[in-house]
Amino acid sequence: MLRLVIQSVALGLVTILALGCAQPAVPPAAPDPADDLQALIEKVVADDAAVHGAALAVFSPSLGLAWEGAAGWADPENGTEMTPAHPVRIASNTKTYVAAAILRLVEDGRLDLDDPIAEHLPVDVVELLDGDGYDTGAMTIRHLLTHTSGLFDHSETDAYTEAIVADPQHRWTPMEQITLAVETGDPHAPPGVIYTYCDTGYVLLGLILEEASGRPLAAAVRELIDYKALGLDSTWWEVLEPQPEGTSDRAHQYYGDLDTTDFYPAFDLYGGGGIAATVGDLARFFGGLFRGRVFAEPETLQTMLSTFEGLQPLPDAGERALPPGAYRMGVWVLETDGHTTYHHTGFWGTMAVHVPDLDLTIAATVNQNQSKRVFNQMLIDTIRVVEKNSRP
Repeated sequence: MLRLVIQSVALGLVTILALGCAQPAVPPAAPDPADDLQALIEKVVADDAAVHGAALAVFSPSLGLAWEGAAGWADPENGTEMTPAHPVRIASNTKTYVAAAILRLVEDGRLDLDDPIAEHLPVDVVELLDGDGYDTGAMTIRHLLTHTSGLFDHSETDAYTEAIVADPQHRWTPMEQITLAVETGDPHAPPGVIYTYCDTGYVLLGLILEEASGRPLAAAVRELIDYKALGLDSTWWEVLEPQPEGTSDRAHQYYGDLDTTDFYPAFDLYGGGGIAATVGDLARFFGGLFRGRVFAEPETLQTMLSTFEGLQPLPDAGERALPPGAYRMGVWVLETDGHTTYHHTGFWGTMAVHVPDLDLTIAATVNQNQSKRVFNQMLIDTIRVVEKNSRP
């Protein structure tokens, strides 16, 4: 900030230091991260032929940073350029919204995290699970939220993906997906013993949300989180509620070379996925959640970030599986480039991350399932751009 320096001298005489024609020195302009962030997103598209389009939102209120950008194509075939205004299916990022809505019901006294799931599920679902060896009287809402229920995941087999690709317009139902989990696999372990990521558990949470709130899933989540208060004007639950007026068409999203844009979304719709949003809205939700704008009580966020001690990995978990305990309630807690980060990703190439020590929230899409490997470097690069531009 330019300051005019006035010197006062004794006896009430004021002397203004003469500087002749010289002008006061103006400090150099602060670096603008916009160019670096745009270059970063353009590099992501240029470096990976599988990525047709990408979008990035970067928000840090304490740094006065609110930036959104995009590169590549939202629809390569028709030559539609990608913009931050193009919504995408956020897939498993939906789990964070579902977990937050469940915890709002806990705050309201309508649920308890240690309630047995048998108390809140339809009788036919309970009977189906109990008949396959699950103990729905011991399995709790907390187990479902943290992927520690021991449930077999209906989306765990290649057969499920093959069925979706073979008939992309099939109208899957929650009961059909739960039945598939029962018929294709056995319980992994009793509740609370192992960690294994499980879409089926979040389908059950979707049913529990409806039962406890007395509202359809999409309406319950919208109201409990309060989309309006967070400014989520380009967020909706596909099929279950109308697309907001004025939003752009969804960007095309790919499974390898396969354009999945017109796939009917029921294969990932009932709690484990289902929401469509822009990257800006995804960042606004994630930032609002971790800045205390979703829960009524600050302690609820700490509950969301809690986990079970002594969890074991799934015996045949792959090398890339995240460690037990990293997943909390709808969010992973991991170390990234020297920072603790809270994040989630989605099957179709979406990512949301909050970095608390930088007051930084990042959301991105690369519109490509098979290029999620770019996310870690993309996250690191974004953090470094922000760090560079936040130095005094």
